[in-house]
Amino acid sequence: MLNKMFPTGLWMALLLLGTCSALYEDQIKKFDWRAVNVGALKHSRVDLNHFQPRILLSTDEGVVASLCVKTGELVWRQVLEQKPRGAIKLLQVSGFSDDSTGTAAAPIGSNMGFDMLTVQGHAPALVRGWNTNIGAIEWEWSSMPLNTERALDSLWFYSSSVLYHVVPAWRSHLEVTAYFASSGHSTGSTSKVIAPWVNAENCLLSGTYYVCVDGKQLISLDLVSKSGQVIRTTLDAPPLEKPKALEGMNGVVVVHGNLISVNKDQNVCGSLQSSTYAVGSFNYRKILAYADLTLGILKINAVYLDNCSPVAELEQSLHFPEHFGIPQLNSFDCKQKKSGDGKGCLFLFGTNAESIVAVQQGRIRWSREESLANVIDSQFVDLPLADSEGTLENEMKGEAGDIASAFLRRITTQAVQIRSLFLHVVGLGPPPTDTQRAGLVRDSFGLHKMLVLLTQSGKVFGIDNISGKHHWQLYLPNVSGFDNAEQMRLIVQRSAKHFPLQPLCTIVAKDAINGNGVLFRFNPISGQASEGGLLQLDYKFKQLSLLKETEKDFVKGILLLDTSNKVHVHPAHAMPLADGMYLYTADLKTAELMGYFVKYAGGQLTSSQIWNARLGGHNSEQQIIGVAGKNPIEHVHSQGRVLGDRSVLYKYINPNLVAFITQAPDATHKCESAGESLKFEGNLFMVFFVALLNLYLVDVVSGSVIFTMTHRKVRAPLSIVHSENWLAYTYFNEKVRRTEITTIELYEGKAQANNSVWSSLQAPPMPLVERQSYIIPTIVEALRETITERGITNKHVLIGTASGSIVEMPWHLLDPRRPIASTTQGREEGAIPYIPELPLPTEGHINYNQTVARLRNIYTAPSGLESTCLVVATGLDLFVTRVAPSKTFDLLKEDFDYILISIVLVALTSGSLIVKHLASRKLLKQAWK
Repeated sequence: MLNKMFPTGLWMALLLLGTCSALYEDQIKKFDWRAVNVGALKHSRVDLNHFQPRILLSTDEGVVASLCVKTGELVWRQVLEQKPRGAIKLLQVSGFSDDSTGTAAAPIGSNMGFDMLTVQGHAPALVRGWNTNIGAIEWEWSSMPLNTERALDSLWFYSSSVLYHVVPAWRSHLEVTAYFASSGHSTGSTSKVIAPWVNAENCLLSGTYYVCVDGKQLISLDLVSKSGQVIRTTLDAPPLEKPKALEGMNGVVVVHGNLISVNKDQNVCGSLQSSTYAVGSFNYRKILAYADLTLGILKINAVYLDNCSPVAELEQSLHFPEHFGIPQLNSFDCKQKKSGDGKGCLFLFGTNAESIVAVQQGRIRWSREESLANVIDSQFVDLPLADSEGTLENEMKGEAGDIASAFLRRITTQAVQIRSLFLHVVGLGPPPTDTQRAGLVRDSFGLHKMLVLLTQSGKVFGIDNISGKHHWQLYLPNVSGFDNAEQMRLIVQRSAKHFPLQPLCTIVAKDAINGNGVLFRFNPISGQASEGGLLQLDYKFKQLSLLKETEKDFVKGILLLDTSNKVHVHPAHAMPLADGMYLYTADLKTAELMGYFVKYAGGQLTSSQIWNARLGGHNSEQQIIGVAGKNPIEHVHSQGRVLGDRSVLYKYINPNLVAFITQAPDATHKCESAGESLKFEGNLFMVFFVALLNLYLVDVVSGSVIFTMTHRKVRAPLSIVHSENWLAYTYFNEKVRRTEITTIELYEGKAQANNSVWSSLQAPPMPLVERQSYIIPTIVEALRETITERGITNKHVLIGTASGSIVEMPWHLLDPRRPIASTTQGREEGAIPYIPELPLPTEGHINYNQTVARLRNIYTAPSGLESTCLVVATGLDLFVTRVAPSKTFDLLKEDFDYILISIVLVALTSGSLIVKHLASRKLLKQAWK
C-alpha cells in the first residue's frame, strides 16, 4: 500500500513545488503597503496630563485604541468581536465620571482596578477592564440577560464605582441592576421602575437620568435616587429630532442646540446655542467648550460652568476643509505650556464623513481618515502620459499620409522636443503640471496607477498604489446606497489612454433625502469635478449597465433603468449605443428575476420585459444571498483544454451567464432551522441558520436556467467567484462543522457550436458540468480571481480568511477534474490526484504578517505587464499589493546581474571582431600563396 502511495505523493509534491511563491526578507513592504484604521469615532477621552499623554477611544467598528497626541498614530489597537457582540455601549476611563465621584482605583493590593472599562454586546454583555499603557485586558466578566430581545436596547452607566445596567420594557417599565464594576457581583436584586412613558424613538440616558420626550416636555427619572420621583421639564416647542446627551454633565441634554438640565443640582448656561458641546477643565475650573462651522470656518469657544463667563484664552477659529464633513466635538483636554504662559488645549472632533480631526492652537494638528474602514468599491485608473509620450501618442494617432509627410512630422516633433529640453536646462521652460510635480506619470510597465476608493460614508479617495500617499479626497454629503441592499457604485467612463482627453469616473448613488438618483462625475487623477460634476436626477434607479465607448469623446455611457421601467442614458449622445441591450433585475427577498430588452427608435429609448423567473418557488421561501457575474474586462486566452489523448475539450464561455445562490428553510430539518438570524453584509444577505442552498446558473439574456445544484444542512457565510467557464463558492457545512468550497467547470464538449460569435438566443447546447468539493481549514470571508491584460497568465483564486490573511490558491488545486487516483491520462493533463483537504501553506499568504482586520472584499485589476495582477484588500484595514500567478515571465529578476551580462556581451563582441580580423588576414595570406 505504501509503495502505491509513494509515487502519488511524490507527483503532488513536485507539482506543488512549481506553484510555491515566497517573499524574501528585503522585499517586505517593497511592493505592498497597509493602512491600519480604527473606524468612525464613538467615545473618546483626551488625557494630556498623564505621564504618557494619550487619546483613548472606541469606535463604531468595535475597536478600542490609543492614539499618539502629537501625530494621531496608533499606539495600540484591540479589535473586539463583530457586531452585535462587539458593539461598545460604554467607555469609562479612570478619573472621568459625569458626577465626578466615581473612581476606578482599586484597594491597595488588589488587581481588580482598571485604567479603562468597556461594556460591549447584550447577550451576553461583556465588561472588561483594560491596562491603557499596553492595551491589555486585565479582567472581564459577563452578564446574560433573561430576555435577550429586550437586552438589545439596554444601556449602561457608571457612577461611584458601581456599574448600572438599564433594560427598558417599552411602554411599561425599566429594569435596573447594579454591579460592582470590577468584580461583577450584584449589589442587590433588580429593581423595576414603572415608566409607561418610555419608548424606543425618543428616550436616552444622560448620566444617571433616563430622559424621554413627550410632546413639549421632557420626562426624566434619576435611576440612582431612592425617591424614584418623575421629573417633568417643559420645552418651548416639540423637538424635531431626538435630543442628545451631554457627556460630563449629569442630567443635561441638548435640544435644538440649547442645553436643558433635568437635574436641579446641575446648572447650565441656557443662553448658549451651538451644534456640539464638550465638558472639560481649565485653570482647575470646569468649562464647557462648543464649536460651530460657518462658511468653512470652524469657531471654538468655551465658558466657565460656574458663572457662564467666556474663556478668552480658548477662543479660536480656523479654516475647516470641506472634505472632512460636519464636525462634532467629542472631547478635549488642556495642559500647561512649557513656557508657562497659559495652557494649550487639544480638541478632538469626529465628523459625519468618518474623519477624526485634532485641533490645537487654531490649526489642524493631524487627522485620520477612518472612512477607509468601510470601502465599498474600488478602481485602478491608469495615470496620464508624460508630455513627450503624449506628443508621440498624438503623432501616432495622426491621419495616415505619405512617407514624406510622416518624416516631416517626425522631424518637427523632435525639433520641438529639443527646444523644450534646451529651455528646461536653462530654466526657461514651462513649469511642470500638478500631476507631474506629484509624480503621477504612467510608468513603462503600467504598475503605477491611481487607486480610487469609494467609502460607505460618501467619501472618495485618490491614493497612489505604490506609496499609499493620499493625493486627493472629496466628500459627497447626503448620499447613500440603494434598496435591495445594493451599495453605491464607482464606474470608470473613460480611461487615461485617450490623450489629451482626461480620464472620467462617475459615482452612482441615491439621494439620502428624497431617494432619487445622483450622478457625480470627476477626474480620478486630480479629484476635481468634471462634465458638470454633481447631477441630481428626478427618478429612482432600478438597474444600471455600462455601454461601449462613443466615437466622439471615448466615453462609456451609463444605461439606467428607473423604477417605472423607463430607460435613460448619460451622456445623452451615447443613447444610440443602447439599442439592442439586455438588462436583468433580481429581487433578493422574493428571488424573482426579470429580463428587459432596450430598443432605440425615433430618438427615444424604450424597454420591454421579455422574461421572468421565480427562483423562490410558489410560496417565495427562497431568498437570494449571492449573485456573481463575470468581470466585463476579462479576456479568455485559451478556448479549450487539452486532454491526455491530445483531443481538446472546449470551454463553455457564455458572457451572459450569471450565478445566483438562494437559501430556504430545510423542511427535512425544521427543528434546526428554527433559530433564524438575518443581517446585511455588503450587498448580500448573510443568513445564519441551517438551510438549503440552491445554485442557479442563468443566462440573463434568454432567461434560461443552464444548471442547478442543491446543498443541504449548510449555512453562510457565503463567498462566490465566477470567471471564464468556472465557478467557486464557499459555505459552512453544518453537518460536519467545517468550511467547504465547491468548484464547477462548464464545457461544450469536443466540438464548438460556434467558434466565432456567441449568441444566447440561438439555444446553444447544454454544457457538460464537472463539479467537486474541497475542505478549507479556515473561515472564508472573500473570494476573488486574478485578472491580467490578455488572460494568458494562469488563474489563481485569492481567498480572504477570517484571520485576516489572503491566500493565493492555484486553480489546478481547485480543479473539479482532479482524478481520484493517479492515472496516465491525468498525468498527461497535469491534473493532481484528488485530496479533500486543501493545503494553506504559509508561503501562499500574499500579505505574510500584514494582517487585514475584518477582511470584507478583495479587488483585482490588470497591470501593463501580462504576468502581474494588482490587488487591494479592504476591511477595517487596507492592504495593497501585486501578484504574479505565473511568475514574472515578462520581466527580468531583481537580482539580474547586469555587470556580468555586460562583460559577457563586451567579451563576445570583442572576440568576434578579433576573430573576424584574424580570419580576414588568414584569407589574405592564403590568397597570396
